[in-house]
Amino acid sequence: MSYTPNPGDTLVFENDRVRVWSMTLPPRGMYDWHQHHHDHLIIWPDPGRAAAQRLGEEEWPVRQTAEAGYVAFKTVGSGGPLTPHRIRNLEDHAVTHYIVELISEPSPSPVELPSETNDRGSAVDVRTGEPF
Repeated sequence: MSYTPNPGDTLVFENDRVRVWSMTLPPRGMYDWHQHHHDHLIIWPDPGRAAAQRLGEEEWPVRQTAEAGYVAFKTVGSGGPLTPHRIRNLEDHAVTHYIVELISEPSPSPVELPSETNDRGSAVDVRTGEPF
């Protein structure tokens, strides 16, 4: 089975170096299964809370909490896309965040690395305490 490589619902900008997506989740809404193929930044301009579920999991163990201006950088690695996952909004209002994919060159890392953040939020697997 294949999963969309689109990490957002609207393509905002694209050139030969970057691709920028927005993802707007309605109140309690969900963005279905997708994969990240490129190292990327995630930017939350406004506060929000979300949960994520990786393919094969029955629960939604990842909790993301974003303050205004939360930024996370994710190294996917050259070994392939991330495990498919989906995300749902835990808020009773719509939330929008942006995903900036670095598409012009392969990841310098051979493997996926933990997310790096600006400490204005977090995305953590509540079972293990590990970053998502």
